[in-house]
Amino acid sequence: AVETLETTGPNFSVDAMITARRKTKEAISLIADNIKPGMLEEDARQVARETLERLGSHKRWHKTLIRFGANTIKNFVEPSEPNIRLRDDDIFFVDIGPIWDGAEGDGGDTFVVGKNPDSDMQPCADAAKEIFGIVRDQWMSSSMNGKELYEFAVKATADLGWVLNLGLTGHRLSEFPHSAHYNGTLGAVSIRPSPNLWILEIQIRHPKKAFGGFFEDLLLTNQETD
Repeated sequence: AVETLETTGPNFSVDAMITARRKTKEAISLIADNIKPGMLEEDARQVARETLERLGSHKRWHKTLIRFGANTIKNFVEPSEPNIRLRDDDIFFVDIGPIWDGAEGDGGDTFVVGKNPDSDMQPCADAAKEIFGIVRDQWMSSSMNGKELYEFAVKATADLGWVLNLGLTGHRLSEFPHSAHYNGTLGAVSIRPSPNLWILEIQIRHPKKAFGGFFEDLLLTNQETD
């Protein structure tokens, strides 16, 4: 039932969720600015930990995930290939789940270093965000449920020449912990998701090359995806 899937606790507040989203985006940007070629993923995770602590998030509801290069095609649960250093021309994504004053944040974005014009990496990073926007527009303008939205996302991704990873199909967000209300995926629900409660995740990969892009954000009715 909708009531069960979209339950919140007494400490839930939309304002707190919006603030958590803003702080999460700020953190992602700061973390990405400090990830440089030559680093290992472990170094980048340390940058992320220090950044989140400094900004006031001392607890995470999910592990901090930073993927470089060929690791960007892996699912959330798959371990990274070890000892992968960020190259001079490369792609990486940041996926964080910080808790800000009891409200869950969750965000992910993809970044490209270097200026290799032939690599398809920047188009991949851009496409992940573009597909998020296309699927969000569909959510806004239709009564599609979570399952239908991800079926739509598969087609929208293929139409742009990429492949959608269906191992990541969104989830609830709320006051910590959202798992007390609903711990499944958005892609499995047969309701139209309400605003301020659901994360839409888009992970894509290049059809032939071993890299991908990732973008996720809270579904809001009035959001900018920049």
